[in-house]
Amino acid sequence: MLKTILVSVIIIAIAVLLLGIRVFFVKGGKFPSMHISSNKNMQKKGISCAVSTDARDRARKTLDDYMKQNQIK
Repeated sequence: MLKTILVSVIIIAIAVLLLGIRVFFVKGGKFPSMHISSNKNMQKKGISCAVSTDARDRARKTLDDYMKQNQIK
C-alpha cells in the first residue's frame, strides 16, 4: 500500500515538473494560454469561445419574439 502511494506521488511530481519546465526554468516563463480566444488556429477555423458563443446566441431573438413582432394588429 505504501509502495503504491509512493510511486503515485513520484509519477505526479514528475508530471508537474515536466509540465512546468517553461515556468520553472525560463526567465519570465508562463504557461501557454489554453483559451480559444487567444488561439490563432482556432480563430482561422471560425471556432470561438463557448462563453462568447453563448452570449451571442442569447442576444439573438427567439422564434417567439419574431412571431409577436410579425403579428397583424
